[in-house]
Parts: sequence; structure tokens; C-alpha cells
Amino acid sequence: MAVNTAPASRTVASVGVQYLAVAAVWGASFLFIKIAVGGMSPAQVVLGRLAGGALLLALLMTLTRRRWPTGLRTWSHLFAIGVLMYVAPFLLFSWAALHLPSGLSSIFNATTPIATMVIALAVLPDERLTRLKTAAMLIAAGGIVVVLGPWRFLGEIQEADVLAQLACLAATTCYGLGFTYTRRFFRSHAFDATTIAASQVGAGAVTIAVLTPFIGWEPVTLSPSVVVSIVLLGAVGTGLAYIWYTNVITTWGATVASTVTYLTPVVGVILGVVFLQERIQWNEILGGVVVVLAVLVSHGRLTRRT
Repeated sequence: MAVNTAPASRTVASVGVQYLAVAAVWGASFLFIKIAVGGMSPAQVVLGRLAGGALLLALLMTLTRRRWPTGLRTWSHLFAIGVLMYVAPFLLFSWAALHLPSGLSSIFNATTPIATMVIALAVLPDERLTRLKTAAMLIAAGGIVVVLGPWRFLGEIQEADVLAQLACLAATTCYGLGFTYTRRFFRSHAFDATTIAASQVGAGAVTIAVLTPFIGWEPVTLSPSVVVSIVLLGAVGTGLAYIWYTNVITTWGATVASTVTYLTPVVGVILGVVFLQERIQWNEILGGVVVVLAVLVSHGRLTRRT
């Protein structure tokens, strides 16, 4: 008797497509940020991005009849995570885009898993420092130094460029804090991932809407490329991509899903070179490879299995 494996095959193929779509969208987000800051302030870019993502996720919540979280304590945590995961890092990366190539920002974004691991070790009592994690941190530190290229400081280099690189590292640190915060305060709650994301993005959108008149109110130049970039950053990068990523986690598991981090810098660098004619230095590519190796080590993917 033949067994019909077509539905399972289609599911695997669908999840694979979603995995690649997430890598493409998140890698391309740095290109879209670079284009968007050409016509809007960093705060306005973040406002447009979060508003778009919040609207799409709220629509999803309505269509699937999910219930929103309740309680002041719960929402205080959601707003805190919204700031750490969305408002602060999006602002930092958007400001950095004024001074750095989009491809370089995407390389710095690859340090997020390492930042998360370091913060989790310091904050979560069930995390322990092992030889594997120590090796990962040392490799990552070396990669970051190579990307920064301290020997360049001996020549002419703009102070804004250095600050922008540090802003990218601060952004990934915010991600690490946000992931750790989420794990600590929401792993015992019954909310599913979509509900938490919609709440966090919504809280972030409200926060940046309050802040923008004070930190980023300036004339806007809405060219077609800027409008398209904001729409893609919001509805796709902060909305649909999250839904796809949730499906990948559910089907393949969190460990495999996290490997999307290996692909986003590649996408970001290629798009920056092709569409913006950016020039990426050899040390930035080499350092990015070293950082990805650190992520591989931290996941145990370079250890010998018997």
C-alpha cells in the first residue's frame, strides 16, 4: 500500500521557502534602512517601520481571534521589551546608516547571538559558562576587532564612522537584552509567539510615536524608493517575516531556525554592493566570517560528533 507523502513534502518545501524568505528580508532590511534615511530622520524611519508592522500583526491577531494580554504588570514588561527589541536597536541601526554602508551594518548584526549568549550568562541563573561558550566569545571578540579594523585609526578616519560602528554593537546588545528579558519573564506565560510579538511591536510603535516629535521631527522627502523601503521594512520585515520565522521555529525547531543569522550578512553585503555600489573592505568580510564561526561554535556545530 503506497503512502502519500506529498502533503509532508509540500510542508517541508513551504517552510524552506519561508526560511529563505526570512534570510532575504532581514538581510535586505539594511538596504531599505539606508535608502529610507535618505528622505526621513532615523526616528521617522523607525516610526514608519513599527507602525506598519504593528498594523499587520494586529490584523493577524484579529483574523485569528487571538486575545491580547491584560494586566499592568504584563504590559510594563511588553513595553520594556518593545523598547529593547525594536525602538532602541532600530534607532541605532537607522542612525548608523547615515554613516556606514548597509552591508557593514548587516555584518555587525551577525553578532546578535553572541551578545544574547553573553547577557544570558550574566542574567539567567540556569545559564553556565562552558568551554564551548568561552571559545565562542573569544572567536567573536576577535571577529569584532577585525571588522572594526583598529589599524585604520592610525590614518584618517571619521569619528562619526567609529561611533556608527559602536552604535551597531549597541543595537545587537539591545537585542541580546531583549531576548534574555523575553525568556526570563514570558517563558511561564500561556501567550503564543505571535501574540507576544504583536504586543511588543505595538508597544514599540506607541513608544516611538511619542518620542519622534522630540528626537526626530524634520521635513520628509517621500520619494518612491523611500516609500517602498518603509512599506517593506514595516509590513514585510517587521510583520510577515516574523510570521514566517515563527513557522520555521515550530516546524524545524529554534536551533535550526536561528541559523538564518548566517545568511543575513551575506544578503546584506551583496545587496549593498549591487544596488548602492558600496565597497566593503577585506577586514570587514573576514571579521564577519569569524563572527559567523563564533555563532557556529556557540551552537556546537563545529564540534566532532561520535
